[in-house]
Amino acid sequence: MEEHMLPCMNKQLFGVECPGCGTQRAIAFLLEGEFWEAFKMFPAIYTLALFFVFLALHLFDKKRNYYKLVIASAILNGAVILIAYLIKIYFNSVTN
Repeated sequence: MEEHMLPCMNKQLFGVECPGCGTQRAIAFLLEGEFWEAFKMFPAIYTLALFFVFLALHLFDKKRNYYKLVIASAILNGAVILIAYLIKIYFNSVTN
């Protein structure tokens, strides 16, 4: 599966990983049942999945309003992505 993944253009052009680097590999790990590896690859994988569940509920279940859950999960996901990215950048700068 690794040979079919798209490369990160940010990393290729600028030599720096983007905040979304690791998403494809994390999804591949999830599909293989490697849940801890998926988290280590991209910590926001579970908040992203939660966001998509709430988004699907919002789009398809018209009996209830999921708008606040969609917004809250989007904010949570953004925060997790930002924190994980800052940690990754910090530890890469410390080790180099």
